[in-house]
Amino acid sequence: MSANYGKLYLCATPIGNLEDISYRAVRILTEVAAIAAEDTRHTRKLLTHFDIHTPLISYHEFNKVQRGPELVERLLNGEDLAVVSDAGVPGISDPGADLAKLAAQAGITVVPVPGANAALSALVCSGLDTTSFTFVGFLPKANKSRREILERVAVYPHTLIFYESPHRLRTTLKELSVSLGDRQMAAARELTKKFEEFIRGSISETLVYFSEHEPRGEFTLIVAGQTEKSEAVSSDEDRDEAALLRDVAKLIDNGINKKDAIRMVASQYGIPKREVYQAAIKL
Repeated sequence: MSANYGKLYLCATPIGNLEDISYRAVRILTEVAAIAAEDTRHTRKLLTHFDIHTPLISYHEFNKVQRGPELVERLLNGEDLAVVSDAGVPGISDPGADLAKLAAQAGITVVPVPGANAALSALVCSGLDTTSFTFVGFLPKANKSRREILERVAVYPHTLIFYESPHRLRTTLKELSVSLGDRQMAAARELTKKFEEFIRGSISETLVYFSEHEPRGEFTLIVAGQTEKSEAVSSDEDRDEAALLRDVAKLIDNGINKKDAIRMVASQYGIPKREVYQAAIKL
């Protein structure tokens, strides 16, 4: 690595409460040549609050292919740069990870500037196991990709961490219930903000709560890992035709097509899809 290269600082920003920014982050954001920001308008408000006048550069999911190499070139020319996300630690569910990868490959020093993080903040307050966990983040928008991920993590014994927006929360809770079973969970909303709230209980209880209360704010979902109690039951007694029919019908009533409903119920009970299909054709 050349001593003339600049450094790339991954600066955590508050996830809600502005008091959560660190003294070090404020200093670095003041000293660097420029700040790569996911949303410059959002970051400008943060900089104004702390009287920081460093130039901003737009760097987001839709321009990262072009903008990334440009930023690396500046780093190679000796400029120190910072990258921030809209909230929390850059590189977690945002393109900051791509810039860090490019910089590291070019031999540039990448420096973490830790701070607020929604996933860990929700996890430690969830009341669930914190000894081992898997961060899943936002599920893909494509139904097939969502199903594949949920099927994969369904057998993990670790606590699972998801991010979700308010308008997709109910759909995601339904999918979690089908794919994972009715496990214990905590839904954290508006972390560090005025209306911070934790809803704790089973997935089904959480779904009932949000069917009666409009989801508001960004959510972090903490879900228990697979245990003997949360594993899908597959005994003949618990997977009789009436139960299969009821579960498939429930999913279809919630807007899931029949093919997906059959697959999800089969996964839940750990049985072949054709067995569920035989019950579903009676719909």
